[in-house]
Amino acid sequence: MQKKWLVVSCIALLVGILATAALAGNPVKLFVNGQKSMIKDENEQEEVVRLVEDFGRKLKSVSLLAPQETVNKSVQENYGDFIAPALLAEWQKDLQKVPGRLLSSPWPERIEILSVNELAESGYLVKGEIIEMTSVEMVNGGAAARRPITLEVEKLKNRWLITAVQMDSYVEAGATVYKNTEYGFSFSLPESWRGYSVIADEWEGFTPGGSVAVEKGPLISIRHPQWTAQNQRQDIPIMIFTQGQWKAMQSRKFHIGAAPVGPRELGSNSSYVFALPARYNYAFPAGYEEVEEILQGNPFKPLENTEAESVTADSQVVQVYFISTGGEPGGSR
Repeated sequence: MQKKWLVVSCIALLVGILATAALAGNPVKLFVNGQKSMIKDENEQEEVVRLVEDFGRKLKSVSLLAPQETVNKSVQENYGDFIAPALLAEWQKDLQKVPGRLLSSPWPERIEILSVNELAESGYLVKGEIIEMTSVEMVNGGAAARRPITLEVEKLKNRWLITAVQMDSYVEAGATVYKNTEYGFSFSLPESWRGYSVIADEWEGFTPGGSVAVEKGPLISIRHPQWTAQNQRQDIPIMIFTQGQWKAMQSRKFHIGAAPVGPRELGSNSSYVFALPARYNYAFPAGYEEVEEILQGNPFKPLENTEAESVTADSQVVQVYFISTGGEPGGSR
């Protein structure tokens, strides 16, 4: 019996030795964003990933438009547990380098990690994207914008801390942008508007105190892809004025509609002024809050003719239909 137990013990010991040797020769495999990581210390990498993700969730709490003293205090309160003292001091001297919130919408919601790699020194290089959101993406998914970010993480006094951060330009690939080369402007839309259509109509200007139309011009409306005759949604209407028409309206030589205020200017180029109709959402149709949220993000960009032509070649092509009032979809424009 003793010999039997001795044999069993020897076999168990041999299996343990072989398993240990196998693990020592093969690093633990961890997946980051669907990719295998070959870092040997799984727990160490998990700490680094958690640090960066927790830091990313704090970005929206730091408003970069506040006074410098307020920003410095906010950076200390929100980032102090995640970044090295030297980086904190550097950011408090130069706010241009500080990541955070520039607008009420969109805002930086999180950091999506793409890769984690060991540095030659005792640290890690983390690459990812800052995911910016609006209330639209919070409901429908997707991202309003993505900005590449690279972080260096080191262990200082037994704590993992971020020691360097570099942010690159926003990623525009795949963005949904309506571009009008005839009048010269572009309008950025969230991913949920992919497949939109465009409605071509006219605005009319009337004599002061009268009902005689003395001016008219294009009215282009961007329509949500889920709009139907039975379930109508808020359009994004854009009025187009010549420079002369805009000056005449500002001088009250004619008026548009019964609203006490006139159209709100979105922007202008050398030939045209673009504006949002007054009380365009007076009926509060479905999606009007979403359109307000989009407009708060300054999506409108006026373009000169040469710029409009070049941006068309470099950007995603989206099929657009111009539909006259009461008509059927026509050709693309």
